[in-house]
Parts: sequence; structure tokens; C-alpha cells
Amino acid sequence: MTHLWVRAESRDHEQRVGVTPEGVKALMDAGLKVTVEKSISRAIGIDGYAATGCDIAPEGSWPDAPRDAIIFGLKELPEDGTPLPHRHIMFGHAYKGQPSGRILLDRFKAGGGTLYDLEYLVGEDGRRVAAFGYWAGFAGAAVSLLCWIAQQRGGIADPVGVYRSSEAMQSDLRKRLAPLGGTRPSALIIGALGRVGTGGADLCDAMGVPVTKWDMAETASGGPFPEVLEHDIFLNCILAREGTPVFVPASTKTAERKLSVIGDIACDPDSDFSPIKVYDRVTTWDAPALRVHDDPVLDVTAIDNLPSMLPVESSEDFASQLLPSLLTLGEIDKGVWGRAKATFDKHI
Repeated sequence: MTHLWVRAESRDHEQRVGVTPEGVKALMDAGLKVTVEKSISRAIGIDGYAATGCDIAPEGSWPDAPRDAIIFGLKELPEDGTPLPHRHIMFGHAYKGQPSGRILLDRFKAGGGTLYDLEYLVGEDGRRVAAFGYWAGFAGAAVSLLCWIAQQRGGIADPVGVYRSSEAMQSDLRKRLAPLGGTRPSALIIGALGRVGTGGADLCDAMGVPVTKWDMAETASGGPFPEVLEHDIFLNCILAREGTPVFVPASTKTAERKLSVIGDIACDPDSDFSPIKVYDRVTTWDAPALRVHDDPVLDVTAIDNLPSMLPVESSEDFASQLLPSLLTLGEIDKGVWGRAKATFDKHI
């Protein structure tokens, strides 16, 4: 019997989960065994999972799970260097030259386990079967707008936190914008037709921020892209990969520009293929803005778990997309799982 073990997330500010209680019931009805760890932070409470009749395990007990269990989480594992003998479903961030990714792959190699990276879980058409992209874009645009608002006060963005809903997030932004009257920044979104860009554009539209929407056609020339400098906010919504153009060169810091906030929602600063060359590390919930130049001011925000700001909506959305694939775990050597395994084998 296929055994799916849903682990608790160990990362700070991470309240999401990849399967809902309704999804657990569907998996059990399909013949899978499901274990769900308790979690002090998960936005969806343990009672709903327990009501399905699935097994409940202590938080963080997955290293002692049966060897044939498939461990399912979202974000990073504790970085303790231990070998990984299980099969893991998670976002590994390991295939684009990231230093931490190489360490993770070495742990899998040492333990004999396998990574089924959610970013590379794709259908026959090469498109991802599930993504948090929409809510990453929505929250990333919100944080970028918070950075701009702070600049209008002569400061830098305050810490950010969790919102109970997207409506609560919008209400908070409206209150912060109110002292500025009708003044709004202009925004350019690259990747506007994708999930991430759509979410970013929807937040901007809701806040009355005028948006220029670019996608593949507008960036086909390979650059340079002086239009980026002509907007107050630039939102990068394109995942870094080989051949991605540079949208923001290092020279942007001292260039003549209107640009004052970069929201790198794709957030791959340590990738060799990053299209944003003015910063080299992610930002955090406690310090969402990295000031990379003072005169003229330029802030970068690059939080790599943005959907966690809206944990319930983003979890429910992602879980509904992923469930059909989870239901095929009984044939893990085929379909989306087989393709993910092939990608892992290539990089290991």
C-alpha cells in the first residue's frame, strides 16, 4: 500500500500545507495510507485531518517514518546534513546551481533517497501541474507596494506578516495608501500572462496601480530593457532558467531612473541565471526590503515564501491542483512522478 506522510514545515513563517483534509479523505478512499504530522504553525488545523481517520504523528517525526513512506512537504528540510533515505515530495530549489541545492542533492545521494521536486512536476506538455504562483504574485505585489509606501515616508519597509485572507491584505494596503491621497506608483510586470504575473496584476488593479504588462513577446529581443527604469515598481514574475534575459543589470543602481522598487517574485538571486543583477540574497519577513542604493533610492524585495502570507487561500488552491497527481502515487514510476524522477536522476 502506498503510504503518504505529510510532514510539518520547519521553516519560520511557513503555515502552508500541500493537501487539505478533504484531499486526505480522497487519497484514503483511493486506497492510500496517509499519515499527517501535528504542527503548531499549520494554518489548517489538525482536527480536520484527524476527522478523516488518517494516522496522526508527532511534529517532525518523519525521519523515523517507515522507509517506504513518501514524505510530503513544501519548503526546506532542516539543514542538519543527515543522509536522506526516503522519497520526498517538496520544493528542492536544487537544479539551478544554488549552493544549498548541491548540499541537498548530496544528502539524497548519501541516503539513497529520491527528490520529486514540485517545481518539476510537469504534465506531458511540460507545464507544471500545481503551483503557488498566483498567490506569490498577489503577495509579492503587495509587499512591493509596501516598500514604495515606506519610501514615500522617507523610510524602508516594516516587517510583514500573515493575513487571514486576501481581502484583509487589501484592506490593510488601502489604509496605508490613504495618507497619500490618489497618488499611485506605476508598475511594470514581466511574465504578466503567467500565474505569478496574473496575481501581481490583480493586486495592482485592486489598489489602483497602473500596470504595464509584458510577456514573452516584449522580451524576445533579449534586452536591454530601458522601459524597466521608467516605472516606479518592477515585478519580475519569470522563473530564472538558462537563456533568461537580464532585465535589471548591475548598472541600474546608478542609472537615471524612476524605478525605486524591484519585486523579484521569482526570487532566484543565487541562481546563475537570475535576471536581476543588483542583489545577491533573499529578503525576509522581518526585513522585506534590501536597500541596494541610496541616491537615488532602490529597494529590492525578494521573499521566497510569499504565498505563506495568505496560507489558507494559497494552500487550498495548490492542494486542489496537486490532488489529481497525488492520486496517481500508486504508480510513482509513471506520468508526472516518473518525469520528476528522471529530472532528479539527471541532476544527482
